[in-house]
Order: sequence, then structure tokens, then C-alpha cells
Amino acid sequence: MSPYVTMPLVFEGVPEDQMQGRAEAFLARMRKRRTVRDYSQRPVPRELIEMAVRVAGTAPSGANQQPWTFVCISDPERKRLIREGAEEEERAFYAGRAGEEWLDALSHLGTDDNKPFLEKAPWLIAIFAQRWGYDAQGRKVKHYYVPESVGIATGFLIAALHDAGLATLTHTPAPMNFLNEICGRPDNEKALILLVVGYPADDCVVPAIGKKPLEEIASFL
Repeated sequence: MSPYVTMPLVFEGVPEDQMQGRAEAFLARMRKRRTVRDYSQRPVPRELIEMAVRVAGTAPSGANQQPWTFVCISDPERKRLIREGAEEEERAFYAGRAGEEWLDALSHLGTDDNKPFLEKAPWLIAIFAQRWGYDAQGRKVKHYYVPESVGIATGFLIAALHDAGLATLTHTPAPMNFLNEICGRPDNEKALILLVVGYPADDCVVPAIGKKPLEEIASFL
């Protein structure tokens, strides 16, 4: 068992008279975040992607095992292969795999099996969950709370990209086994989300939908 070692907490507090204003400003920025399916081919500097992934890497995780891998893809050929793999799964999905109830739930979003954004957007980030890992001696190590940990890190990533001025789309073709081969990832990793990143196209439109109000998503006891 590893020794329990501590260090002083470095915590930057906020004056109480500024807390509400900061919270409101952050909410206002996040309310402008929308899922985008129409992208410009305008390049996005790699440094912005690296910084956002660094933010994701600060997320809490079970036993601090950090069971995630972010594969950041700008290579046109890999994006083409990813589009081919995703659209193959999506054709099966929309042709009947999903079922009528699921397709009906998606109908107001205008989605289909055509995914041009997977090639047009400057970056794709394939997010993998490490179901297990290895210690310094190469022995297999079980990871704990993997979906929860990767989900939290993905939320950090999306918020960081939005705050940097970029648009995103959480794309989840199922199954996503094709991503392991294209991205060169080992069997202990499972692709959970394919995050599309870039600038919205000039003529981009989004569905006229909203979010549930506080009283429908929270309870205060």
C-alpha cells in the first residue's frame, strides 16, 4: 500500500462580495454554449486544444487514477477514416437499431446518418476510458469509478473549450470500437465520446430548444 502523504492546500478564495457576480457571469457564458453540427474549416491552434485538455486533466477521479486518454486528431486522413466508421454505425442506427422510440426522441434535433462535421471541423477529440491500467512493474491495476471520472473530465473539457471561444459537439456513434484501431489505442481503453471542436460555420443554425429551469433539475432540502 502506498504511504499517505499530504501537502498544504493552495486555495484561492474569492471575496464574498464578488462571489455572486462571478457565479452569474459564468452562468451567462455557459448559457451561450450550444451543440454545433455546422463547422467552419478555420484552423484552431493546437495550443488551445492542449490547454483545454490540461483543464480536463485537473478533474477529480476515483482514487486519483485519472483513467482517461484524450486523442486529439487534426490529420485529414484519420478524420476521413473516423467519418467512414461513424457513418457506418449511424446508418445501422437510423435503419432500425435504435428503435422507433429513440428515433422519435431525436426527431426534433434534425440528426441523421450523414456526419460531414467529422471531416470539416479542424479537431476531433476521441475520449477513451481506461478500464484498467498497469503499475510501474507492468502488473494489471483495476481502475475505480471510471465512467464517473471520465464524465467529469469531459465536462471540464467542454467548458474549457467553450470558455476559449470554440464550439463543440458530443458525438456518440455506437459501438465505437473502430476508434481504437484508428487512434492506436490498447484493449484496456474504451471510446466513450467523440468530441468535435472548432468554429461554427458562418451560416450555422441550431435547434430552437432550451434547458430545464432550476426547479425541474434541483431539490433543496
